[in-house]
Amino acid sequence: MTVSLCIVAYNEHSALPSLFEDILSQTYDPGLVELVFADSASTDDTRELFAGFREKYRERYLDILLVDNPRKKQAAGWNEAIRASSGDIIIRLDAHASIPADFIEKNVRLIESGEYVCGGARPNNIESPTPYREMLLLAESSMFGSSFAGYRREGEGKKYVSSLFHGAYRREVFARAGGFDVSLGRTEDNELHYRIRQNGFRICQSSDIISYQNIRPTLRKMLSQKFGNGLWIGLTLGKCPGCLSVFHFVPFCFVTALAASLVCAAVSAATASFWLLMPLLIVGGAYIAADLLMSAAAFISAEKKNAFMLLLPFIFPLLHIVYGAGTVTGLVRLPFWKRSLDGSEIREIGEVAKAAGEKMKNKNV
Repeated sequence: MTVSLCIVAYNEHSALPSLFEDILSQTYDPGLVELVFADSASTDDTRELFAGFREKYRERYLDILLVDNPRKKQAAGWNEAIRASSGDIIIRLDAHASIPADFIEKNVRLIESGEYVCGGARPNNIESPTPYREMLLLAESSMFGSSFAGYRREGEGKKYVSSLFHGAYRREVFARAGGFDVSLGRTEDNELHYRIRQNGFRICQSSDIISYQNIRPTLRKMLSQKFGNGLWIGLTLGKCPGCLSVFHFVPFCFVTALAASLVCAAVSAATASFWLLMPLLIVGGAYIAADLLMSAAAFISAEKKNAFMLLLPFIFPLLHIVYGAGTVTGLVRLPFWKRSLDGSEIREIGEVAKAAGEKMKNKNV
């Protein structure tokens, strides 16, 4: 089967060289692999790196395509890549990813066994490790710091899940379910996978397949990412509540409970009604206990320990508060955001489905 490996990038100068090495090391026949690079109007030399790789290795692969994503959105970039692709299988791979040499081959074998959508666990990794970055990696890898999502961690055997990263899809999946919703950011994969499941496909996660995602290398960038993630959870609730789980709203619940407790504490101080301090004591005490317990568990589980990891009890609350504040912001913006939608995102979903279907027909002729 032919494979279209699709990568969307914006200003990924530092990430692409190692990703290119991973692509070149793949064990699957490169003559059956089409690479589709989508540049999102990068202001660094990302496009030149893509073009240089294409010029150097074009004869090795089935084809190497370079497409433009002027709208810059991830979802729009994936749609451009899907439309340009011609493979029987389409694999989505983030520019911040790292894949072992058998990544493509194992996905193809699983698809050939009868699956329509598949992938594996996607634990976190970090570039150029330092003790400080290893602490950030530990925070992001912990269930308390990130989420309970199964795709973040390795498991045993094969199971069917609601969503995954770096998925492989038969072209038929896009022909029936359509492309990505370009009105969404950060949650576009959740929404697509929800639609895929609604169209009768199952999403298979196998422990034989693994890929890695490089985390943000600074606390500032990590907090910015968390705020954006939370923001899009709030906005997506108004468009596709079925593609979200209760776990997406845990930071939001914590932030609202904390805010309500602080209001009660302020009223208590003003009125000398000290019983109003109880909500703050309960919420704060329970969270501090969980924070210290999970920080200790993360520290104990770390293979390489360092002094920066003692900051985890302070890092976790920052991540939760910023994520929860993002969700609050998204919910506040939701009515205005929904009024700004003009239906073009729905039309594009259908256009991608039509393009995928036409390429399937042309192959069968």
